[in-house]
Amino acid sequence: MTQACELCRKAYYDAMEAAPKASALHPQAHVVEYKLTIAEQTLSPAGKPVQVLTINGTSPGPVLHFREGDVARITVTNGLTDDTTSLHWHGVLVPNLEDGVPVVTTPIIAPGKSRTFEFLVRQHGTYWYHSHTGHQEQRGIQGAIVIEPKAKTTETTHDQVIVLGDWTNEHPAEVQRTLLRGSDWYSFRKGTSQSLFGAYQAGKLGEYLGREKALVPPMDLSDVAYDAFLMNGQRRLKLPGKPGDTLRLRLINAGAASYFYIDAAAGSVRIVSADGQDVVPFDQKRLLMGPAETYDLVATVPVSGSWELRATAQDGSGFVSAWMGEGEAHPATPPPTPERYGMNSYLTSILDQLDPEPGAKESDRPLSPYAKLRAATPHAVASSHRELTLKLTGDMIRYEWSFDGLDPHEAEAIKVKEGETLRLRLVNNTMMHHPIHFHGHFFRLIEANDKDPATSPLKHTVDVPPMSVRTIEFTANEGQGDWLIHCHLLYHHITGMVRTIRVTTADGGEPPHPAATHSMATTYTWGEASFTTAKAAGFVTLQDGRDNLNLRWEEGMHRLDGHERELSYARYVDTRLSLIAGYRFNTMDGGRDGLFAGASFRLPYFIDLGLTQQSAGESRAMLAKSLQLTDRLSLDLGYRYGRQTGTSTSADFRFLLTKQFSLTAGYSSDFGAGIGLLTRF
Repeated sequence: MTQACELCRKAYYDAMEAAPKASALHPQAHVVEYKLTIAEQTLSPAGKPVQVLTINGTSPGPVLHFREGDVARITVTNGLTDDTTSLHWHGVLVPNLEDGVPVVTTPIIAPGKSRTFEFLVRQHGTYWYHSHTGHQEQRGIQGAIVIEPKAKTTETTHDQVIVLGDWTNEHPAEVQRTLLRGSDWYSFRKGTSQSLFGAYQAGKLGEYLGREKALVPPMDLSDVAYDAFLMNGQRRLKLPGKPGDTLRLRLINAGAASYFYIDAAAGSVRIVSADGQDVVPFDQKRLLMGPAETYDLVATVPVSGSWELRATAQDGSGFVSAWMGEGEAHPATPPPTPERYGMNSYLTSILDQLDPEPGAKESDRPLSPYAKLRAATPHAVASSHRELTLKLTGDMIRYEWSFDGLDPHEAEAIKVKEGETLRLRLVNNTMMHHPIHFHGHFFRLIEANDKDPATSPLKHTVDVPPMSVRTIEFTANEGQGDWLIHCHLLYHHITGMVRTIRVTTADGGEPPHPAATHSMATTYTWGEASFTTAKAAGFVTLQDGRDNLNLRWEEGMHRLDGHERELSYARYVDTRLSLIAGYRFNTMDGGRDGLFAGASFRLPYFIDLGLTQQSAGESRAMLAKSLQLTDRLSLDLGYRYGRQTGTSTSADFRFLLTKQFSLTAGYSSDFGAGIGLLTRF
């Protein structure tokens, strides 16, 4: 059946590829042609030579310039030797076949092969392009798109694209693996990890313990510790212009996992466009940009001095700057550092900003300025709509992200008839911001008590803050086929926060193949091993989505100590339950070899409870809890009771040295006291 589906899908694509393209359908249109070659080369974005994926030799790639009404013809050549690739035209209205999502909408571009994209340019504004294959966007495959209107809407002296980026010298697959194994290494690197002693020092111990009791993980404004933040691939950017010149600054947040606060030393920023759509101009003291969003700002070069435009990572871990003018430097004022333990105050701030009191002061750490966005030109508003709720769900401990708690392979496509209007309530049940992007369409942001829905903002990406709701509405009028909606935090998207919206014919007719899942590499392996004077212990895990294959061992260092080893399979059900089955080898007192099955439960205070029954007669209950005492020092506590093996307790201190190594010392009732080294791999 799978082979038949793929043959059907291929025939469907082949038929669409053979159909007349934009240049044939619009013979009077001016054709603007680009040739883009994707390759790998050595560059130093953060000061260290690393392998970067480039487009025509640079990252970001070249700016693609068009005018509204042109036909774009873009030939993409895959110069990689061992990987497929793709390009998605983010925010650009294109036929479904040209959207650039491999397998879902567009054929993959194999190594050494090329594909030519063609589409009529039906809009103007600031947009961008990036790979939709694996982690390639994080590795450098991204660039800007500038589309001029038929008639200029804002007169400026200079037009400057600024592509914001976040760069890690680690391979992104290693970053993903580190996040999946539940490591707090990146929080430690950024100085944002939480601990009991730190909470006590901050006067937030009660809040810390209350959060643990409620099984709420620490708030994390960014998952990754980056080595550099960039503007147009540089760590410092010089803007054009002389005193009195006006600049149109086209800001694109192409960060894989970073929100940015934008501050200007010269004062408030003037916003004239959002996500490529003209808005009624307004001033904003500090602008929050989510990944995948674009904003156009207008600035005037001051009479004297050099003035900073600063983009600060939302978590306060770094910044990157552009400077305009010459002379004495005038730095921008950055936002205050986020409170490490201020979860309640941060959530209160979010609620206050989502429902502000009249005349309320603008927050020092504001949300996106959606309440101020008004479309410059009124647009049509549907007279009726269908409503649907999508819950944004996740497990920070396991690093599992999804819509409605469903793996993309488990979830059916959301079906919308052509011409139908769908209103989506995006309910964020997690402790992270999520930038949600919908392919191929603009949606209307729905605000409560909006007095003029015809000028409500149109966007393609919306930030949904922690524990909050955003409502969007779109009409399925951009063509039949499968369109993605997903979180644009790359590492969330890859682990499962993605869904397909299938636009059918007006009478419900569908393409002759099932909706495709946007497949990403989800199989990762990691483990750890400790060697002390008392015992050797550790585990190795192979994880693929909700499934884990585990190997665990515990060996005494003395001749008569014995050992216990397990080979097991675990199925993740939800944040509080996993099912497990496997085989146990046990030579310790009372131990037996045999099959076992059971479940693992997450209790309040993040205490893990395991219950298993072994074929050899061993009924077992296990409790485990890890306490983060300081940023570097943790304490792992364990209790086990077996009907045949009796009671066992353990306490192990770990002192973090590097990402790979910790010192460890502790006591086990089975093996005694010991000191040694722990390694993670």
